[in-house]
Formats: sequence, C-alpha cells, structure tokens
Amino acid sequence: MRFDYVWLRDHCLSASCYNSKTHQRSLDTASVDLCIQPKTIRLDETTLFFTWPDGHVTRYDLDWLVKNSYEGQKQKVIQPRILWNAEIYQQAQVPSVDFQSFLETKEGLKNFLQNFLLYGIAFVENVPPTQEHTEKLAERISLIRETIYGRMWYFTSDFSRGDTAYTKLALDRHTDTTYFQEPCGIQVFHCLKHEGTGGRTLLVDGFYAAEQVLQKAPEEFELLSKVPLKHEYIENVGECHNHMIGVGPVLNIYPWNKELYMIRYNNYDRAVINTVPYDVVHRWYTAHRTLTIELRKPENEFWVKLKPGRVLFIDNWRVLHGRESFTGYRQLCGCYLTRDDVLNTARLLGLQA
Repeated sequence: MRFDYVWLRDHCLSASCYNSKTHQRSLDTASVDLCIQPKTIRLDETTLFFTWPDGHVTRYDLDWLVKNSYEGQKQKVIQPRILWNAEIYQQAQVPSVDFQSFLETKEGLKNFLQNFLLYGIAFVENVPPTQEHTEKLAERISLIRETIYGRMWYFTSDFSRGDTAYTKLALDRHTDTTYFQEPCGIQVFHCLKHEGTGGRTLLVDGFYAAEQVLQKAPEEFELLSKVPLKHEYIENVGECHNHMIGVGPVLNIYPWNKELYMIRYNNYDRAVINTVPYDVVHRWYTAHRTLTIELRKPENEFWVKLKPGRVLFIDNWRVLHGRESFTGYRQLCGCYLTRDDVLNTARLLGLQA
C-alpha cells in the first residue's frame, strides 16, 4: 500500500479532525500544507502513529488502512452479484416473498432485498391487485421517484402518452429513462388486469451480456464504457409536452476496479450520434452490435407472465425488459423508485449495497 502524506493528514480521525457522532470531517482540508511531512512515524503491532510538524498526532489502525487503501478498494467489489441467463436464473429457484411478510417483517424485507441485489429482479406475491396496495408495497423500501410520468403511473394501450409502451405493440429489450441524466434506478410493475392473449414480459441480465463482451472482445467493452451518447425523449401528446436529454456511455464502470454499475441501453430513445468522432463511429457500431447480439441470444431471455397479485421489481441500471405484443384489455400500474433509498434500506438491514 502507498499513501500520500496529505491524504494521511486529511483522513485523521482524532476528535479535533473528525466528528464521530455525525461521521463528518471537521478538518479544513484546504488548511493542510500540500508539502506536509510527519516529524516522526511509529508502528506497533496494529497501529501506525504520525506526529505532524505542529505536534498533532494521527493514529491509524492497520486494518482500516488496508480496507481504505486504493490497493484494497481496487480488489473490492462494491455490489456482489450473480450474473444470469434464463437457465441459471431458473435453476437458482429464487423464492418470491409474500406480501404480508414483505410489509410486516424485517426477515421478509431482507430476503427480498438480498435476492434483488444479487439478481437485479425480485417478485412479491399475493399483493391485492390495486394501485393503492402497489404504492404501499413500493413505499416499504424507498421513496417513490416522481417523474414526467407522475408518481404512480397507470396505463393501458390507449396511447395516452407519446411512448410505444402505451400501445399493444411488442417492445424490444431496453432500459428505461435513458434520456434522464440519472436514469431511474428501480422499476415496479403490477399487472392489475389482462383480458386477452400475449403480453409476456421479457427480462435480460444486461450485466451477464456485458460480461460476455468483456471476455470475448475486451476492447469493445472498453469502447462502450468510454463513448458518451445522447438519449432523447420528445413528447407532444394532449397536455403532455416534454423534451428530455440524457448523456452517458452504454456501459458505466467504476474507474478504480472496472466494476460495471449501470447499462444504458435503449435503441428507441438513442438520439443522433453526434458526440463521436469519425474515426471512432464505426468501431462503436461494431461494439454495439456485439453487445446487442449477446442481449438477443434466446438463452439469455427470461420470459414471465405478469398477473394480478404478482409484483415485479427490476433494477433498471442492470436488467433490460421488454414485452411481446398482446390482444385485449390490459391494465398495468407501477412506479420508479430512487436507487439511493433502496440501497439505504438494504444497508440498514446489514446487506452489502
């Protein structure tokens, strides 16, 4: 491990430098001499001591330094996951959680969140098929994220909004709200009624597909993680007038450990590619095609029929969804959740998130 002296002074956890009650830094970082060096350094079995030129003493537990060193973080996974295709997910036999257990017990909530964090999807069963109960369910783990679609959305195939989702047409796999600067983190679906045929929901683990690209064509994975694209939503239907633009690469990774944390993939809403230089464009299309081929492989498609009483939670930063075309009358309700709040709930239950 290697540490800069300014870093070591800045992260001092003494009472005058760090408020242990609020877990906030008290030291003014701008007051630290950028050329600072300790007068003395002492090491015992578990602790490293620094005495600085002004006489201030900083002590570090060696385990804390291991945990918080760049070298330590480089090897650490932020979010443990199980990547899956249809066979892997079905063989895992991931259990659903009962509505009452989800609402009333910590154990039910923790089991649900553990499955959700690992697989990017999770189900709650025996939910009364109403918008009110779906909302109550969502609020158990997060604040509901209000967007241009409202707080709780409710739709049929009446094309009441300028989006293909509000039709009976098939939808190819995609992530939602790519045209937001921060795409919505979690999506909730509840089919309240369907009097007709078709309409199965398609789920694809985007991280599994991306991992295949990384293994087979690492230079294409890197390109998809570095080239920023615009996504756009333009709507002029009835009283709804919106023009949203979001910018970001298809694959988003943490730079220190190369861990993938978000996929932004939506061919419907991708705007004109005018942020990519000529000598990169064709290589980007090639890389995008490689990823698309993986995403469209039949063995990576998990199909599920949504029905009244069964609520589906989707990690919109990881799992792509779509649907087959349908006939008849179909009612869906749902919402988006703020990712920070879902992860906050998970951490308070002792889960790594």
